[in-house]
Amino acid sequence: MAIAFAAYPQHAFAASVDGAALSVWWGLPFACMLLSIAVFPLVALSFWHRHFGKISAGWALALLVPFAVAFGPGAAFGTLMHAVFEEYLPFIVLLATLYTVAGGICINGNLHGSPRLNTGLLALGTLLASIMGTTGAAMLLIRPLLRANDNRKHVVHVVVFFIFLVANAGGSLSPLGDPPLFLGFLNGVSFFWTTVHLALPMLFVCGVLLAAFYALDSYYFRQGGGASKSSGEVYDPSLDPTPDSRLFFIDGKINFVLLALVIALVLMSGLWKPGITFDLPGARVDLQNVVRDVALIVIALASLALTPRSAREGNAFDWAPIEEVAKLFAAIFVTIAPVIMMLRAGEAGAFAGVVHLVNDVSGEPRNAMYFWATGLLSSFLDNAPTYLVFFNLAGGDAQHLMSAGASTLAAISAGSVFMGANSYIGNAPNFMVKAIAESRGVRMPGFFAYLAWSGAVLIPVFIAMTWLFF
Repeated sequence: MAIAFAAYPQHAFAASVDGAALSVWWGLPFACMLLSIAVFPLVALSFWHRHFGKISAGWALALLVPFAVAFGPGAAFGTLMHAVFEEYLPFIVLLATLYTVAGGICINGNLHGSPRLNTGLLALGTLLASIMGTTGAAMLLIRPLLRANDNRKHVVHVVVFFIFLVANAGGSLSPLGDPPLFLGFLNGVSFFWTTVHLALPMLFVCGVLLAAFYALDSYYFRQGGGASKSSGEVYDPSLDPTPDSRLFFIDGKINFVLLALVIALVLMSGLWKPGITFDLPGARVDLQNVVRDVALIVIALASLALTPRSAREGNAFDWAPIEEVAKLFAAIFVTIAPVIMMLRAGEAGAFAGVVHLVNDVSGEPRNAMYFWATGLLSSFLDNAPTYLVFFNLAGGDAQHLMSAGASTLAAISAGSVFMGANSYIGNAPNFMVKAIAESRGVRMPGFFAYLAWSGAVLIPVFIAMTWLFF
């Protein structure tokens, strides 16, 4: 990159590539990157864990090198700079900050995992997800939930519904909640737009899932999977790895203050518009976004410095989950660039067939198709870049989509957030929750077994949701 920057004048990087001139083959590195995420963990797990960073870098280079040959080094470098500075860095800085801050809050103490308590914890996590992000809420509550249920025979369904609700559906009410909505915020969608337009779909989905979970958990509890002091069964504390305790305390409370600062910074970047921008090769960065991201990094460092060591040790905090997300998404944001260019070209681009699928013959959007197309792809291709794809397919104009196209934007937002729960690779926290549960001895379902869970529980809810809202 340094050689390219030195060899070409500044104006060379400003050249943009017409999406209509790109063939569908330019989307191959993006497809291969996402297929690698889906397939390698199934067929070569240990190899993937050791080399996923190199594989991701390889697919990014598989795009950038031919792109430089075909359109010039300036165009390739400008594409890279746009992906990094306008999309990737704001995304990963927020995600890493939430992960760091939430990982410093340790809830000590334990209650018995009754259906009522478990449902309450899931409901609490669902509410917190839109405030502190699905990553933050999931990291805060998954360990207390596992401790509360560590003497029960049937725990898998508790973690699966936790992924459905806390790691996905609960984050649908603000850009803080889920990465796709934050990308929409970065592209001009107002902070509280999703709060207003996704409130009813979110209440419907989460209400149905919480009721279904309570019924299922009550069934397993009655089958002898949850002896407690207050039930008719015999409770043996010697069989409970973490006996029930009414003494609760929170370690790392300073992180609640830091979390409030994170929320304030994101709000600031959406409300404060000084009109000052910095022109970089291929990218333009607004002053308010620079201030936000630098301040978020400072907050993450403050959390590391101020949090007692006991809090992170109690949470078994480590950097592996966010390291994996950072490396994978770096390649995803680079390789998705030509796909977005082609989609922005509309019917003149290589993805005209997709345009005809989600729009009728007159060009009007089919909201139900936007919901399902965005959702099904979000299930397997990660929901953040999929949101960007369909956001741009719908025109990419935030002001139009928030007004005349509100139903379409709601369908895209709902599909990407809710259906990110359909598979382990649909949303970043899904992987993290699965890894933590397995480290605590829970035998989580494999990739296809999890698909059976989501197919049986979520798909009927989404069908009803389509009929009601889209």
